[in-house]
Amino acid sequence: MGTLQKYFRQSATYKIFTGLYETFYDFVETLGKISQNGKQFVKCILKDGIDKNELIYQCYRFGVSSLPITLTIVGMTSVIVTSQVALEMVKQGGGNFIGMMMSILIVREVAVIMSGFAIISMIGSSIASEIATMRVTEQIDAIKVLKVDPISYLFVPRVLSGIIMMPFITIIAAAVGVIAGAITSNLFAGLSYIAYIDSAWLGIYMKDLWVSLLKSVFFGGTIALISCSCGYYASQGAKGVGLATTKAVVWSFVSIVVWDLIFAAAFFF
Repeated sequence: MGTLQKYFRQSATYKIFTGLYETFYDFVETLGKISQNGKQFVKCILKDGIDKNELIYQCYRFGVSSLPITLTIVGMTSVIVTSQVALEMVKQGGGNFIGMMMSILIVREVAVIMSGFAIISMIGSSIASEIATMRVTEQIDAIKVLKVDPISYLFVPRVLSGIIMMPFITIIAAAVGVIAGAITSNLFAGLSYIAYIDSAWLGIYMKDLWVSLLKSVFFGGTIALISCSCGYYASQGAKGVGLATTKAVVWSFVSIVVWDLIFAAAFFF
């Protein structure tokens, strides 16, 4: 019986199910910690207030420093999509709808989703690795010894910066995406800028703009909160820093996709 059990534990089936169980357990545990930190984050704002200087620095870090790569990703995505559909739509007599289609796509999804992906890759991973390094080098323990709440000191300015800056990033990214679509449709399909803009105005409603901005607020706050939480609970030295950073990136990607599905079901279904 012992030999059979030994062989079973070495089998691929056992390893697959064990991996799935560990992933699910890790997900539930991480979700619980993030929820607990989110609750503590609100309490710290109400109790301790906000360090304005640190908030300004984190806003600059979250918004300004990440803007070039964000605009590049959104702009290139718009160019790629427009180049593939504009010419075909003109051939089928649908050239007057290119601007409408691209503006809806960019404002509702591309600008906020691609901005979120860029922020995760550049800022979220940086936040997670920074706080994880502080954890494994016992800097967070030193903060506690000084009677300073780590949640208030580390989480509050970073999460607030995500909530504040993400809508501005989304607005700029959407504008760049629409402009890139106009230029691409003119170059690839010969569509005039006036026809593109007229069509774009027909496809954009205030509801689309408000939903996109509300979505960006949730995205920014969630990315920052997950990144801070994963870094805060890091362990095992340098290996733990790497694992915390990886976990922050993975769960941030998953979270914004889930948020996007929720918003789509709530406002557009």
